[in-house]
Amino acid sequence: MKKTLAAIALSIGLTAPAWADTTVTVAMTAGDIPITTGIPDQGSEGVRFVGYSLYDALVLFDLSRSDKASDIRPGLATAWHIDPENQKRWIFTLREGVKWHDGCPFTADDVVWNFRRILDKTAPQFDAFQFALGRTYAGNVQSVDKIDDHTVAFNMDRVHSLFPYLLPQIMLISPCNAERLKYNNNALMFSPSGTGPYRYHHMVAHERLELDANTDYWDKSRIPKHDHLVLIPMPEAATRTAALLSGQVNFIEAPTPDAIPRLKAAGMNVITNTYPHNWAYQLNFVKGPMTDIRIRRAANYAINRDDVVELLGGTAIAGYTTAPPGMPYYGHPVKYAYDPAKATALLKEAGCYPCKINLAISTSGSGQMQPLPMNELVKAQLDAVGFQTTLTSMDWNALLNVSRGGVDKFPDFDGVNISRNLVDPFNGIVRHVWTGQWAPIGGNWGHFSTPETEALVTQIFNEFDDAKRMALLTKLHETMSEDALMIWVAHDLNPRALSPKLKGFIQAQSWFQDLTPIVVSP
Repeated sequence: MKKTLAAIALSIGLTAPAWADTTVTVAMTAGDIPITTGIPDQGSEGVRFVGYSLYDALVLFDLSRSDKASDIRPGLATAWHIDPENQKRWIFTLREGVKWHDGCPFTADDVVWNFRRILDKTAPQFDAFQFALGRTYAGNVQSVDKIDDHTVAFNMDRVHSLFPYLLPQIMLISPCNAERLKYNNNALMFSPSGTGPYRYHHMVAHERLELDANTDYWDKSRIPKHDHLVLIPMPEAATRTAALLSGQVNFIEAPTPDAIPRLKAAGMNVITNTYPHNWAYQLNFVKGPMTDIRIRRAANYAINRDDVVELLGGTAIAGYTTAPPGMPYYGHPVKYAYDPAKATALLKEAGCYPCKINLAISTSGSGQMQPLPMNELVKAQLDAVGFQTTLTSMDWNALLNVSRGGVDKFPDFDGVNISRNLVDPFNGIVRHVWTGQWAPIGGNWGHFSTPETEALVTQIFNEFDDAKRMALLTKLHETMSEDALMIWVAHDLNPRALSPKLKGFIQAQSWFQDLTPIVVSP
């Protein structure tokens, strides 16, 4: 491995960056730089590194601790509550004294403008791509009203008790800046203006994004403790590892598992932590073999998850359900332990032996861990019990387009392998079963639906007592397991490797992370 990494470093001409003493330089798994025009693309990695660096949302996640799952906290809104006279209306109090990076004050008008940008096709600022990225989270918002300069109301199409959990995914941009640039997205890419802890400095398209610390950031506890943040797309795990060892970068996502001993021997800090992340296959419930629960269960019994964990060098845990153990709504789901004989028997009982399936996978991407070797191992395990598996590989953004398009647009796939974050109950479980989230509207790619799950979701949305709602969410998670909603494989332990010169990083139990506390020593 040492020789291989050295050869990679030499072949791509890696050199240490000029800003090494005051810069955090991140090698992302993304295949390209996430867009900087608001809600980023490139999946949740785009939100992690670009979204929450340049921008804020009304509601944010508390990423300050590593010992418990992250929950929501105030962001550009300081408080929120249901209108006591109308449970379909949420009232948000906005933070005062905040300024956009361009110097304009943040007001209620800006919130209304931003939501019209992603919801109102008649608005001059409407952005079709932002609409596509944001509709999963804002699709139940009918309108946003300004009550006064520091208060807004969200009018929903239904009672929605989980709505505040959706708002961290919607980053707000400066209307002043967008209007100055005449809503030109190419111009916005190279001149973004948010309220976040970093300001835009420079971008080399497809190569690197350079940000500067926002020393005037409204949250004084989160003013970055370094001068610069550089984000570099590096989809190949071996290239990321070589870049860290050579000094081109000092922070990498998802190092190659077999390189971890080498990284530790070189003094690198390899960090893992439990966090809500599900590596699985969403399935086609409209046509094909996966419409039969016996075949879905057979696929789950076919997976030797211990082999997958071994492949990943112990940087994951076996995944038998959507949520990992320890999540508050985990409950008592079915455990589809490895049983190849039972898998084969189920296929024969279903009359699908051999059983041909086509799975869409990515070559890299946000949270995909090590997608090619993992998918090849899963394919071998499935085929060993009687499946005939075709893996159709594509780049990450192409796979996201398949996911957003849904099973109606891509009916020839029996499943899609997109790892999913479980940062909140809605995104973690509700969106995978609710008809209101059938793609292309939301995240229910395969159009799953049963009367039982639909009734549970309605109850969840109408329950504002936290304990009672958690009991309903737990029941929903158990029901998803019983229905074999996905082919479950692993829960990531989220390995990252940092230079020993970086101090202060706290790996939160979240898909998202806060880079601002990092101190770079000489």
